[in-house]
Amino acid sequence: MEKVIQKFLTGERALFKSQGLDIRDTIFDDGESPLKESSDLVLSGCMFRWKYPLWYCTNVSVTGTTWFPMARAGVWYTKNISVENCQIEAPKNFRRCDGVMLKDVSFANAAETMWTCTNVKLDNVTIVNGDYFAMNSSNMEIDGLSLYGNYSFDGGRNIVIRNSRLLTKDAFWNSENITVYDSFISGEYLGWNSKNLTLVNCTIESLQGMCYIDNLVMKNCRLINTTLAFEYSSVDAEITTKIDSVFNPTSGTIRAPKIDNLIIEPDKIDPTKTKIICTEE
Repeated sequence: MEKVIQKFLTGERALFKSQGLDIRDTIFDDGESPLKESSDLVLSGCMFRWKYPLWYCTNVSVTGTTWFPMARAGVWYTKNISVENCQIEAPKNFRRCDGVMLKDVSFANAAETMWTCTNVKLDNVTIVNGDYFAMNSSNMEIDGLSLYGNYSFDGGRNIVIRNSRLLTKDAFWNSENITVYDSFISGEYLGWNSKNLTLVNCTIESLQGMCYIDNLVMKNCRLINTTLAFEYSSVDAEITTKIDSVFNPTSGTIRAPKIDNLIIEPDKIDPTKTKIICTEE
């Protein structure tokens, strides 16, 4: 591969349509789209200081690299990119990409990040200011995600999340085929208007969480300070803690040690379609 080492590059499209470059310790300064339409790139120890650095690229490996605040909309329409041990300060990164692998990556301002991407793997990723993270993205495998940001995974499809901590209001809205294992989720209105949401060994804190869901499954989960849960949801829930309140589930089974306030309105739902099992009452 041709090497580009310790360069300071400016100007629009500085390395436009490059192929087969090994780029090391190089700064991409003032100038849009420096690597647009490039392929077979290896970048290490680089710095992106301006907008749109990796658009319409193919087969890219990035390690030890920094996206500074003005390197916004950094990776769009790109296929097969791996990013490892990197810091990303800029918003709107990763849009309409196919084949994204992030490992040991932190986002300081992840607004509008990871939108409409597919075939994504995240390993030990931290998302800060991540409102609407991963909106309309699909086929995601996630392990060790720390997420601070509301409305995450809206419209997501076919996503598996493990060993994560999600501080996120309105997560998983309008989503389908989401499974979360061994994770902590805190946020209001969790999972509304979703289909096939499965939570296994999770701890959840939510106001009006898990409502308007078609096929909600919860296995060995803890509900802490969770009120008005399950409204208009079809649910199969195994809860190991007491539930503060349950409100008008449409069908299924809810098992818990205790429900402090069970609200069933026969004029709105058919009570015979839901079985409530409380082991301490």
